Amino acid sequence: MDPSISEEPLLLAPKYVTTTAHFSGDVEDIPEIHGVKDFFVQFRVESKKLWYLAAPAIFMSVSQYLLGFITQTFAGHVGTLELAAFSVENSVIAGFSLGVLLGMGSALETLCGQAFGAGQIDMLGVYMQRSWVILFVSSLLMMFLYIFATPLLLLIGQTEPISRAAGRLAIWMIPQLFAYAFNFPIIKFLQSQSKIMVMAYISAAALVLHTFFSWLFMLKLGWGLWGGAIVLNVSWWFMVIAQMLYIASGTCGEAWSGFSWGAFQNLWSFVKLSLASAVMLVLETWYFMALVLFAGYLPNAEVSVDALSICTNILGVAITIAIGFNAAVSVRVSNELGAAHPRTAKFSVVVVVITAFLVGCVLAALLGIFQHQYPAVFADSLAVQQAVYDLTPLLATCLIINEVQPALSGVAIGAGWQAVIAYINIVCYYVFGVPLGLVLGFVLNWGVKGIWIGMLTGTVVQTIILILICYKTNWDKEASLAGERIRKWSGQKEPVVGEE
Repeated sequence: MDPSISEEPLLLAPKYVTTTAHFSGDVEDIPEIHGVKDFFVQFRVESKKLWYLAAPAIFMSVSQYLLGFITQTFAGHVGTLELAAFSVENSVIAGFSLGVLLGMGSALETLCGQAFGAGQIDMLGVYMQRSWVILFVSSLLMMFLYIFATPLLLLIGQTEPISRAAGRLAIWMIPQLFAYAFNFPIIKFLQSQSKIMVMAYISAAALVLHTFFSWLFMLKLGWGLWGGAIVLNVSWWFMVIAQMLYIASGTCGEAWSGFSWGAFQNLWSFVKLSLASAVMLVLETWYFMALVLFAGYLPNAEVSVDALSICTNILGVAITIAIGFNAAVSVRVSNELGAAHPRTAKFSVVVVVITAFLVGCVLAALLGIFQHQYPAVFADSLAVQQAVYDLTPLLATCLIINEVQPALSGVAIGAGWQAVIAYINIVCYYVFGVPLGLVLGFVLNWGVKGIWIGMLTGTVVQTIILILICYKTNWDKEASLAGERIRKWSGQKEPVVGEE
């Protein structure tokens, strides 16, 4: 399937191509590659650009992931009920909200990245404000999920004590929901300009302060979950305010010229792209949640769920690395397409896929080396340790696939293919992967292995399709589409430079 033939209005074939030099360091497209030597020369050049973006993005992703992890760790020292309540609220309520809003904010990666590459710097701040408007309204709607968390958790089978404690915590965590709404557009706005390091520094500062004050309020002062909620809310808003102060200080130049009424224009088109981005990401998040859910219906459910939870936690840490590649390649592809550099954009895809694959292989190799030792780190039960050991080959395969797949999703975001990828995710994950997993796990009695093999097969099929799309894509046409998208979204009356 060629994404360029999508029926989405944003992806209609353009009449205009921008030829404005972009601002990420290149003046022109890379030359044609002839031979192995040329390939390795260009690979080295592109790898430097990729890691310049990916390394701080990985650090930022890990730091923000650890905020909730640290609060959960201290909650375990407050009490068993408090630990369960925070785990449920953080994974079900906040986790769902984070996935939706992060996905919606990803629309900004396409628009800001391509506009920056084309030199339409003044539009970046307007795009960010549009995203704020849409995510703020979405947060108002999702706030009811927090307000009615207790009956919702009871409905899906949680015990009454956990549901009530988690529901009370959810109401306390409403400020975090709105911090998500402002934070994710800011991240995409800064990422598109390759201003990643400042976000890494701010995340590191937030993590250090969060750790100290969580200990102080939750344990030392004895405030328990209430203290944890205060600190977690403040930590997320600290990042939002610090990043906004950085932007308002003038360091982004023309990208931020203050608040604009232009943020309220073209909202419906922005909503459609934001929803497509959200669906694309949420479908992937739910896929892994479904894996653990299905394991809970197996005969030996406790061991299966414990073993699978250990594996998914290890996979979650590895995915924080993949998120860095996702962010980096979305910036590279969107910048280069916006600058009308189709060969560079295409080569960026090749570099990130090879790099992500090699990183996944290294992680899988480390897992294989320590396969007899690592299960004991996470569980005392010999039955759980054996179950984790039995799942190690599948986990190693997942580590490789789930490094490559998010990188390819980043390509899709950078090119603006969110709607197409959302359809592909539905078919590969829920029409193919889930039914196959249920058949293997329950009908053929393969247990948790069967469920995971079936669902992993869906991910493999999706990854292969993404690779084929990237291979068959007409990148010259994608650069033209980017030029038309920039012209349309910037509200230009006249064609941009380069019109024939």
